[in-house]
Amino acid sequence: MKNKHNRVKPAHKEQPEKPLATAPKRRNKPAPAAGSELTTPAAHKNATPPVASSTEEGERIQKVLARGGLASRREIERWMTEGKIQVNGVQVLLGTRLKAGDSLQVNGRMVNWHKYAEQATRVVIYNKPTGEVVTRNDPQGRPIVFKQMPELSNGRWIAVGRLDINTSGLLILTNNGELANRLMHPSTQIEREYAVRLLGDIPESTLEKLKQGIILEDGKAQFNEIRLVGGEGANKWYYVTVTEGRNRLVRRLWESQEAVVSRLIRVRYGPVVLPENLRAKNYYELTAKELTLLFEFVGMAEPKSDAKPVKKTFSRKK
Repeated sequence: MKNKHNRVKPAHKEQPEKPLATAPKRRNKPAPAAGSELTTPAAHKNATPPVASSTEEGERIQKVLARGGLASRREIERWMTEGKIQVNGVQVLLGTRLKAGDSLQVNGRMVNWHKYAEQATRVVIYNKPTGEVVTRNDPQGRPIVFKQMPELSNGRWIAVGRLDINTSGLLILTNNGELANRLMHPSTQIEREYAVRLLGDIPESTLEKLKQGIILEDGKAQFNEIRLVGGEGANKWYYVTVTEGRNRLVRRLWESQEAVVSRLIRVRYGPVVLPENLRAKNYYELTAKELTLLFEFVGMAEPKSDAKPVKKTFSRKK
């Protein structure tokens, strides 16, 4: 990733080409890994004394729950300081560890935390078609992205950012909650790149305005880069990049200038690119080498070396 032109190629000849590529560096440091006991007496003056636990046994609560995708480590630490988490019926503080047999409650609800036990990190690249929704349950009965994913022995798939029903392209999913948080956290400002088809010509003054920033209903937003890449007839294709994950941000920016978006495809998320030969409704699973590069990009320790290799790296979902 340090070499601007270095790309990682899958080892198997039938796998999609170049799923990882070097992307521009993040503007800020990645979201710091929580877990350090940065507490003060004032922060816990109203808290119940912590559960007695050994500093050598078990695993910290925030690490276990973040891995399961319940929230980021920092958010879980906040729940702990607010007294929302109990182990064996007693409120806990930072530093408390879970051990086999412990009973865990979050906001009064029992959590089967054992299924979030340490497991090999898996990351898949999915080419989402239009018409599918990124949700676990849809009351309208529309196709759901998660039903296209390979099964996990425990834990669950976590989508790194969402794509609305009318947007297609790259969607990253993982079973590692901390990795997902690092990729999505606003402080990391990781670039997202989209291919967008617009109707008609867009004046240069409008493009410049979109790069300088537009005030939307939820604050100022802008494109970091806009590139005209071609088109036929009245349709023009542009590549744009943003460093935020706000809802429908790319569409709303164009619509603020009365531009008509006819297609929107996400083609890159940080160093992860959508392979050209990965068809819609197909997924590709990152190899161990590619996982190491992704962990390096977000500033996390490498995946455990004893993780079992995944044999099924590519699958067509019909």
